[in-house]
Formats: sequence, structure tokens, C-alpha cells
Amino acid sequence: MSRRLRSVVGPPSAPLRHAAPWRWWRAPLAVLFAVGLLVGVGAGPAASPAGAQDIVKPVNAYWLVASDGGIFSFGGAGYYGSMGGQPLNKPIVGMAGTADSKGYWLVASDGGIFAFGDANFWGSTGSMRLNQPVVGMTATPDGRGYWLVASDGGIFAFGDANFWGSTGSMTLNQPIVGMTATPDGRGYWLVARDGGIFAFGDANFWGSTGSMTLNEPIVGMAATPDGQGYTLVASDGGIFAFGDARYYGSLGGVPLAHPVVAMAYSPDGKGYWFTDSNGAVSAYGDAAYWGSAPQVLNEPVVTMAEATGTGSFSFGGYPSGSYGYDVSNYQCNALPTGDHTIGVVEVEGQSFGSVNPCLSDEAAWAGAGLNLYVYLTFGNAATSGDPACGTDQACNYGFAAAQDAFVKAEDTGIETGVTWWLDVEVNTSWSNDTSENALLVKGAIDGLHAEGLNNVGIYASPGNWNNIVGDYQPAVAYWMAWWSGQGGAYNCANAATTWANEQLPNGPIVLTQYSDNVGGFDGDYAC
Repeated sequence: MSRRLRSVVGPPSAPLRHAAPWRWWRAPLAVLFAVGLLVGVGAGPAASPAGAQDIVKPVNAYWLVASDGGIFSFGGAGYYGSMGGQPLNKPIVGMAGTADSKGYWLVASDGGIFAFGDANFWGSTGSMRLNQPVVGMTATPDGRGYWLVASDGGIFAFGDANFWGSTGSMTLNQPIVGMTATPDGRGYWLVARDGGIFAFGDANFWGSTGSMTLNEPIVGMAATPDGQGYTLVASDGGIFAFGDARYYGSLGGVPLAHPVVAMAYSPDGKGYWFTDSNGAVSAYGDAAYWGSAPQVLNEPVVTMAEATGTGSFSFGGYPSGSYGYDVSNYQCNALPTGDHTIGVVEVEGQSFGSVNPCLSDEAAWAGAGLNLYVYLTFGNAATSGDPACGTDQACNYGFAAAQDAFVKAEDTGIETGVTWWLDVEVNTSWSNDTSENALLVKGAIDGLHAEGLNNVGIYASPGNWNNIVGDYQPAVAYWMAWWSGQGGAYNCANAATTWANEQLPNGPIVLTQYSDNVGGFDGDYAC
């Protein structure tokens, strides 16, 4: 940031050029938030002639859907339409993607089906009178059919989906909340709110939580790619893995502002995503983090689905290719006067202290492009509001420090429901124990998420990050501090390639700080 000098280790920057342009389809917020499909250029240095187009490699991406049928597309997963803004007889409760990720189905609680892209309509229960509402769906492996499941476990099979059994005639201890099919489509599992599992067809029973006392109810499940296991997720983000399913992490014990509502596996089963009802996505294992829903939704998110995408990404509301600045107390009464889209403003210059005296004025200068950041320094606290920290004092300190910064920002009356960044750079406060530093940063991430913020990222210099936190790689967006003496390292693809062997935050590079204190200001570029 512009507030102090820092030590940066790294190679000289490559010749400057704009990253290849991305596209942006935009509809009303409830209809679409296509993360990363953005185009726009703000004020900034002139780009050199565009080079050859990069080869786009498919990546593991995801969709979210809200109860009004609004679709949120991440990681370059295709947007093929939605029901957002259109009248529905009943709310949307589930979705499933086609095998090639070029389409998807939405299902309402009355069993009405809405098909988009290459997803064909194979039938629905929209005109039937149901004993209990539909709560979810899953598609056959070839996408030529699907099953719907009701809360009593009644199954409705369409297209090439075969009926393998149901609990529709049984008395259940708890209602069914979801289902998933076996890899060959010759069976399926149903899961109840208490984690009871019902296996049909060639679906094997690998265990359940039906006899356990749960802190919070089960809300969804996903099967491993070989069908030899499955994972259940509870509304507190707790994970229960059975068969060959592996545990890659959870939100169990972390304070949540909104309940978890769904999960999805990455294609190889070596990672998974969660989403909460506000569309905040958490990623574990090899499930890549591509962003979360906008902070304010018309209706809550109800589920998610894995997709194949292009890897395009945007974070903080900045169009790809746009420019701007980050500012702090050092720019009080001397703000940049040129056009800008990016405006990242310091809240605190150290943990629990150095509140920016010009925060309100600088937030007004940032306008619609406002993001906020807090400069982290090390400390210890005996306790915090994060049970997941346990007795680790650094973790508790980070959690409390982040929440302190949030409260102080709120006290100024500025908009706080924006993207927040945690500034992790070299300072004399850090512990010699990198694992403790990492836990402080983790606690700070939890602290901001606990305030209900969907979008939290890390600002750090790639040559310094591992020296501070070791091999810690949180699944959050990354704002890379990388510049040369002349300014100009704003080629995002080049930045990612140059630092490919570093253990950096495990989310895409979404901003680069291409100049440091040039003319009194830091320059920033949106990837």
C-alpha cells in the first residue's frame, strides 16, 4: 500500500500489455452476476499492442441459484438464462447442470422445471398435486433425464432416469433435504435432515449421522466420483465423510452470519465448495475459489452446482482492465484527481489502531468503486468470538482485529458491505513462528466473514508472503503487490506465470498494484 515502504523480492517485470479482454453479460442483479465476464477500461497507463490470445483451458467452476431463479455464474461457467425477475408459482429449490456444462435445469418446490442452454425439458410435476413439496433434483449422467425428490422422499423420474425406489410410503424421523445419483445413474441416495441415508439401486450405504446428535441439521450431500462414498454438510458448515470420501476442511465452529445451504464436489472428488444463503462460497481441497455472490441479493441462494468454466474472474466489482488507486491516511487532503474505477481505502493502519482520519472523505472519493482494507499487525488475545480458534491467541487476535476494523468503519457511516482486503506485509510485529502468523490471518478472514461479508481477499507481495505465513494458502482472492521502479507490472497472466511456484493465496489474482508511490499514489489494475 502507499502508506509505508516494503521489501519486495522478485524478478523484473515483463513488457507491459493488457490481458486478453473478457466479456460481460449483465442483467438485473437477481438475474445474473457473471463473475469475471467483464469489460471496461478506466484511467491508467496506455497498453502496448495486444499479444497472442492465451489458450483457454477448462477449469472447475460453479453456479449458484437463488430462490427467485437468479443465476450466479463463477469461474467462467456459462450463463444460459434464468428466472430472475420473472413471476414464479413457487420458489426455486434446486438445480442441476448438463454433462457438458452448456446448460442447466432449475426446479421449483411444485416440481416445475425450467431448462436453459442445452438442457432439454423431460417433464415435471408442475401440474400435479404433490403430497409434499419438491426439495431437490439430480440429473442422469448423460443429461437425458433427471430425478426430483420431495421432502417425504417421493421420487419423480423423467427422461432416461429410472425409478429405483423411494421413501414416499415410509414414516421418516426427519424430512428429506436432498439427493444425489451414482456415477452410472443406476441408483441414488436420499439424505434426511438428521443425516439419515436411504440408498436405492446400485447405491451402497456407507454410513450416516442418523443416530448422532448434530449441532445443526444436514442441508445437502454429494457423492464421490466413483460412487464409493459421500459427504454430508450441515447448516453450520460441518462435514461428515463416509466411504472413500475425504475430509478437506469445514466451517464447523466458525461463526457464520448466514447458514450453509448446499455443497458440490470438484470433478475428481479431491475438493468441495459450500455456499451459504447469501452466496458466500468457501472452497476446500482442489476446489478452486472463483468468488461469491454480490453482497445484497433480492432472494437467498438455495443451492449450487459444479460446472466447467474458462477461469475468468472479477472481484470487488471492478471491470477487467480498469485502473485506479489505493489510498490511506498518507493521502489525506491530497487525493488523486484523475479518472478512476478502482478506489481501495485504508480503514486501520495497524490491528486495533491508527484509524484513518480521512476515511469518510476517501470513501466518498472512491464512490461506487469503494473497497476497504485493514493493515494487519501481530498480537495475541486470550479469547474471541471464534470457537474455531480455540485457545490459539494469534487466531483470536486476528478475528477480533478484523471485527474491530469493521466496527470502526461502520461508526464513520461509510458503506461497509463492500469487498474487504487484509494487508499482509513485512513489519516488525510478526512472530518468528510462521504458523502463528498464518493463524492470525485465518482468524482475520473468519472475522470479516462472520460480519456477513461475502468477498474478502488478501493483499501481499509474492516475495514476502511465504516468509510471513509459511505455506498457508487461504482460498480467497489475491491482490498482488508487484511493480518495477518505472511502474507497470499490470499483466495479470504474466504475474501468475512468474510466481507459479510460490505458495500464494489459493484464489485468482484479481488486482495487481502496478506502481508504488508514483507521484504520491499507488496504481492498481483489475485483472
